[in-house]
Amino acid sequence: MTPIPSDDLLAELEAIYRDLHANPELSMQEHRTAAIVAAWLGRFGYEVTSGVGGTGVVGVLRNGEGATVLLRADMDALPIEETTGLVYASRNTGTDRFGNHTHVAHACGHDMHMVWLLGATRLLAEHKSAWRGTVLAVFQPGEETGQGARAMIEDGMVRRFPRPDVALAQHVVPAPAGSVGWRAGTVMAASDSWEVKLFGRGAHGSMPQNSVDPVVMAASAVLRLQGVVAREIAMSEQAVVTIGALQAGSAENVIPDEALLRLNVRSFKDAVRERVLAAIRRILQAEAAASSAPKPPAISILGEHPVTRNDEAATRRVAGAFERRFGKARVQQVEPSSASEDFGLFGAAWGVPSVFWLVGGVDPERFDAVMAAGRLEELPSNHAPNFAPVIHPTLRTGIETLLTAGGLWLTNTKDDDVSGAGRSHPSIVTSDDAALVADR
Repeated sequence: MTPIPSDDLLAELEAIYRDLHANPELSMQEHRTAAIVAAWLGRFGYEVTSGVGGTGVVGVLRNGEGATVLLRADMDALPIEETTGLVYASRNTGTDRFGNHTHVAHACGHDMHMVWLLGATRLLAEHKSAWRGTVLAVFQPGEETGQGARAMIEDGMVRRFPRPDVALAQHVVPAPAGSVGWRAGTVMAASDSWEVKLFGRGAHGSMPQNSVDPVVMAASAVLRLQGVVAREIAMSEQAVVTIGALQAGSAENVIPDEALLRLNVRSFKDAVRERVLAAIRRILQAEAAASSAPKPPAISILGEHPVTRNDEAATRRVAGAFERRFGKARVQQVEPSSASEDFGLFGAAWGVPSVFWLVGGVDPERFDAVMAAGRLEELPSNHAPNFAPVIHPTLRTGIETLLTAGGLWLTNTKDDDVSGAGRSHPSIVTSDDAALVADR
């Protein structure tokens, strides 16, 4: 039998979701959010550790001999103004990591990720007769900036908590609500974010001959950087270079001393990543030299996300379980995404398999309509100011995917094989039975 979310649980989680959505917090500042999830875990008997890596929360639920499964949700929001028009839309503001005052919104769906995991942790706690093993519920800060997973690992996560047999996570995306996407191997791109200071010599705008103009230097560098992918990367390879910020000066008649660039690189292969980053560094240094800059550019790393790679065997097991649970029509293999994640660092830190999948969050009728019209680009995507998944059936689906995948390892027989090979015995999710498991 399948422990599935009751209407009462879904209603409670919807209220939490609306609250989290209306009260987002920026990366590594998730204090209120962390307190909410920690209180929930404590309420249902988890051993709770707060403050892991700053604002991270880890809950451990032990239930006899068996495998240990890591289930992860990210908690942080984005420095963006929400335009959804929802009654529970965010009106929060905050200070970003660069010291700027900004609006804050859950424009990536991490609020949905949290309530998925809250629902799964409660059902696991309430139906312990259906499984054996240990659940490691990880609520991670700072995914958007690539800080959170590293911070938790550097805070001793590997030695402080049980070693998992598998690490599992999921993400809401602009696909039909109720659908599930999976892929073995490379799922998401690596991401490298840099801040670059270009140094010049200021002067009055009427006397440019006395200056080394960092604005011209920066503008030239931005244009030349567009040629890295177009002219230095083979068409059979993939990479993206984005200049997200160019800042210099404050007055129209003053040539400033400095210009600042913030840029981001996406890539799927280590060799391509190294080639692109080396080319960017070379171009920036060359532009400075060509401009007679007083000193070379100062480059600092803002964030790094590794390539998200799913373990082949574990992923195919999970995909098979999804097909049995939801039907093949709702479960599809997807192409690699140029978006990025730091979830893979957890599996790498322990040396265990990772599986990361996608859950749709768009009203199916709306999706079908824009699909038929050939206007999929009209759907708000993650990080858009008007992105917000429909609550139902997205909420139920994400809870059930976590239980379905985790149940492959959380067996109900002590001598079950947890390696993944040839399992046919029951696990926590085995059927579409709508009845709740009675905790005997």
